[in-house]
Parts: sequence; C-alpha cells; structure tokens
Amino acid sequence: MKSFLIGLLPVALTATALAEDPWLVFEGKDGPGKGKHVVLVSGDEEYRSEEAFPMLGRLLAEKHGFKCTVLFPIDLKTGEINPNEQTNIPGVEAIDSADFLILGLRFRELPDDKMKHIVDYVEAGKPLLGLRTSTHAFNYTRNKQSPYAGWSFNKDGGFGRKVLGETWVNHHGHHGKESCRGIIEEARKDHPLLRGVEDIWGPSDVYGITKLPDDATVLFRGQVLTGMKPEDGPVAGKKNDPMMPAGWIRKRDLGNGKTQNVICSTMGAATDFVAPGLRRFVVNSAYWACGIEVPAKLDADPVGEYKPTDFGFNTFKKGVKVSDLK
Repeated sequence: MKSFLIGLLPVALTATALAEDPWLVFEGKDGPGKGKHVVLVSGDEEYRSEEAFPMLGRLLAEKHGFKCTVLFPIDLKTGEINPNEQTNIPGVEAIDSADFLILGLRFRELPDDKMKHIVDYVEAGKPLLGLRTSTHAFNYTRNKQSPYAGWSFNKDGGFGRKVLGETWVNHHGHHGKESCRGIIEEARKDHPLLRGVEDIWGPSDVYGITKLPDDATVLFRGQVLTGMKPEDGPVAGKKNDPMMPAGWIRKRDLGNGKTQNVICSTMGAATDFVAPGLRRFVVNSAYWACGIEVPAKLDADPVGEYKPTDFGFNTFKKGVKVSDLK
C-alpha cells in the first residue's frame, strides 16, 4: 500500500502544480484545428479581455479542436487577475510553441526576459491577431533603456504602427455614447476571413486611423452609430464619410522575400463579442492563420453562458483567480 501511494505521489504533485498555474489551457477536442496551438494574451485595463479571451479559447478548443492557452495579468501580491498590473503576465513562454497569437493588450511593460517571447514570435514572422487596444499594446515608462522600449506606442507608433499597421490615434466616435457597426468592404466580401461573418456590432466606439500601410487590405469599416444599441442608425456628416477602417490584414514585409500574416481589428471589447460577427471573424482568423480552409458554415457560439462586464476602467471583477475560472 505504501509503495502504491508513493507511486501516486508524482501524479498528485503534478496535478497540484497544474491547478495552481495562473493561466488556462483548453486542450483541443476533435476538429480541424487539432494539433494547432493558439495563445491568447489578455491585459488591458478597460475592455475586459480577461473575460473575452477565456470564452474565445474555450470556443476554439471545444468546437474547433485548437489547443488554446489563455494568459492573464496577475497581481504580484494577491495572485488575482488584475488588468491594472502592467508588468506581470505569467506563462508567456507558451508563445514559443504557438501557431497563432491573439493579443488584447494595452500599455504593458513586461520584464525583458518575458517580453522576448512575444518579440521573438513576431520577428519570426508567425501569424497574429491584434484586437482593440493592441494598437497601443506597450508603453515603456519604468525601463526606458530596455531593448524593447521601441515597441512603445509613443515611439514612432511602436508595435502598433510597425506591426499591426496603426497605433493609438483617438476616439473617432464619442466614447461611451456612439457604438460601432462593422460594415464589410464590398470588394472583400469573399475573403476567407469574412466567410459567414454577419452582424458585426459592438458598444465600443470607432477608433481613429490616420493611414494604413500600403500592404494593408481593409476588410470592414467602423460605422459610427447615434447611440449604444445595435438598431441605432449611423451618425450623419463627416464622421462616416469616409468610415474608419476597423478590420484589416497585412502582408507585412520581413525582407528576403518573406511576409507575415497580420490581422487587426480596432473592435474587440468583451461586449463586442456578444453579437456573432466578431466571434466568427476571430474563429475564421485562427483557421486562416493556421493554413486551414475556412468553411462556409461553422459554430461560433460561445460554450455556455457569456455575459461580459461593460467596458470601463476598474470595472473588472475583483478577487478572481484563474483557478476560479477552471
């Protein structure tokens, strides 16, 4: 009996260690994405990516077969999920084995040895999707001598402009007053990323865009609406003439004849995923980025109930640990 218990000890210790890891892993079930690894990195103070990304990870894993790892900003003192913690996202090493990276970041400043995993992935030319505030994902104010300080949004646009195609500019729509309707570009309606995409709407407003790079292709634009309901009509006048790009792709030139598939949407608040359009766009992105044919029909509904918290600073759910989400 004693030897039997001793034999179980490593298993028990492993299970305990896994239970305490401050990140989520959804092992992929059967589906086209089987064998592919998607890493979703949350970390913004306002738009509740810490709620949206577990929903997206579970959806991609359980309904489409992708293994999904979801990372969170973790309070160094309490071990709780804290979007205001800008320097600590445990588990970023998982990015090393990722086939596709989804970012929901704002003003992060990770230690150099942790940031290197993100930088190495991007510079290797692997595919990624940046959502909402990822246009201004990084802001180096503590360690201005970091080799990655140039990724700050205020350094010639930083990661946002250099990689995604644009940095933070402004709120083009009236924040908290004018919601966004995604309008698909007629010339791009047959693009695989838009296959089956309908009803793109979200209460987050339209972001301003100055100029996208020449290698960018706009897939849908953000129509500024008069209010915060999906049935509200468009604002009259120059705000919607022209409409700002809200979703695009880049074939980013890496030199030596190589390019990188980059996808970006300035939509992406947790509440933007209640309507089905943006969820389908993200699922399509995982298929497309991983070289899998995007089917005409697929299930992009959340697994279980999804009722995200409204966006806002310090509106995140307090006292939540990753273990509570498991």
